[in-house]
Amino acid sequence: MLAAKCSAPCSEATEEDMSKIGKLPVAIPAGVTANVDGQTVKVKGPKGALEVTLVEEIAAKIEGSELQVSMNGETTRHKAMWGMSRTLVANLVEGVTKGFEKKLEITGVGYKAAVQGKNLNLALGYSHDVIFPIPEGIQIVTPKPTEVVISGIDRQKVGQVAAEIREFRGPEPYKGKGVKYAGEFIFRKEGKKK
Repeated sequence: MLAAKCSAPCSEATEEDMSKIGKLPVAIPAGVTANVDGQTVKVKGPKGALEVTLVEEIAAKIEGSELQVSMNGETTRHKAMWGMSRTLVANLVEGVTKGFEKKLEITGVGYKAAVQGKNLNLALGYSHDVIFPIPEGIQIVTPKPTEVVISGIDRQKVGQVAAEIREFRGPEPYKGKGVKYAGEFIFRKEGKKK
């Protein structure tokens, strides 16, 4: 096995191997207010307010209409956390301005979904319907009985809710029945031949 090449000693961070994502400033658009209080970054916009607490290896500061994320040191952990922390801050800004959305598709005879009050009612081939309570801060609509659209300002929560709904009846490989993400490729298998 070949050893990984390193232009500089691997324990030291140089300008060349710095995080490409971490270096990018996060633009604060008009109508959005951002506030940095120690390790906590708070963002408020037209769709609501969000906050994230950054790890102690990372610092954030506001410079004009931009939010800059930087490292407090040069260790491997500092470098590992830098890009992720910048992405978390960028997700806050995008969430309070545009929001996030996930689409699910339901395939199967008699399989369908409908929103009833504060619950999502799913008929997925079981002897009973699956009742999924819609969490706070999440909106779910069913434009068609075979389509579920999940939206909200918190990217993590939107993704988590979509994953939980998909888990009730994940797509199977023979007929492709079940709940899948829109555009998801399902590897199909051939059934037994008679």
